[in-house]
Amino acid sequence: MLTGMGIVYAFLALLVVAIKVMTAMVTRYFPETPAEFSAPVSKTTEPLIIAAVTAAVHQYRNKHSK
Repeated sequence: MLTGMGIVYAFLALLVVAIKVMTAMVTRYFPETPAEFSAPVSKTTEPLIIAAVTAAVHQYRNKHSK
């Protein structure tokens, strides 16, 4: 029983070391570049779009009300 537990413990310790080594390699050779967000084309939302979304939400709520 002690041999089996020792083997499992050794395997888990080896797994932790392998994961840490792979993480270090990935962060070293493939650094994460920050995502660039583009600004929206227009700062205001068109009134027709707002009206369409409002009508769709109203229709959905009427159809699925309990």
